[in-house]
Amino acid sequence: MASSEFGGTAVSRVATRAPRRPFRAPSALPGFGLAYGFTWLYLGLIILIPLGAVVLWAGSLGPARLLAIATEPRTLAALKLSFGLSLAAAALNAVFGLLLAWVLTRYDFPGRRLVDAAVDLPFALPTAVAGIALSAIYAPNGWVGALVPFKIAYTPLGVFVALVFIGLPFVVRTVQPVLADVDQALEEAAATLGAGRARTVFSVVLPILGPALLTGFALAFARAVGEYGSVIFIAGNIPYVSEIAPLLIVMRLEEFDYAGATAIATAMLALSFAILLLVNLIEAWSRRRLGHGR
Repeated sequence: MASSEFGGTAVSRVATRAPRRPFRAPSALPGFGLAYGFTWLYLGLIILIPLGAVVLWAGSLGPARLLAIATEPRTLAALKLSFGLSLAAAALNAVFGLLLAWVLTRYDFPGRRLVDAAVDLPFALPTAVAGIALSAIYAPNGWVGALVPFKIAYTPLGVFVALVFIGLPFVVRTVQPVLADVDQALEEAAATLGAGRARTVFSVVLPILGPALLTGFALAFARAVGEYGSVIFIAGNIPYVSEIAPLLIVMRLEEFDYAGATAIATAMLALSFAILLLVNLIEAWSRRRLGHGR
């Protein structure tokens, strides 16, 4: 009797023992190891090694020298202009890029394909050509500049216009496919339950589009903060007024001041990484919240 009880206890312990789970679920597609290794190789050669070289070169200056270059009044003014206007342009593009993606996805109108193709023009247009065109249009004697009572070109406002121009396609092309996949039955159900159009948009549609909209915002910001070609022609490049940080780096390189150029580049890299990390954390939180809501 005792032996049977002992045996039953042993069997029950074995039966209740949790099975071991594999470290990685098997995939139906082979070649994970090769693809994973190629990913790190490509990432290292294209991104990590060049950026690491910049950081190492700047680190050779020493903390005191690096901090002195990065906190010079002219450098701080250029960094403030570049990052402040890049964030403002990305925020404006997030709003109007969402509206443009909504129109292109939800409505059918004459010239829709033409408008859809025009969205990609900043991708294909050389940045120098875009800068010349913008400066010609918004100059005091240009088509638009002559009509407004204030100055646009050769001011920070001109820099803002250029950054909006080059960043809009990133938001549109990021939000558009997600919006196309949103089931319109959700909107119809909300309308059936008595929700108005504004409440349906803010309570049903925007929470679904939130992660994609944040991704488009991050891409537009990243593109704007390092923009050079389309900005220098319309900015005026006035120190402490309309001088961007990338132009300051190019000027240091032309003066063979590689230490100063790498110091400013490292400061830009650190600020950009911190802002993009914050945006990615907010995006991950919104995705988890959306998943729990479902």
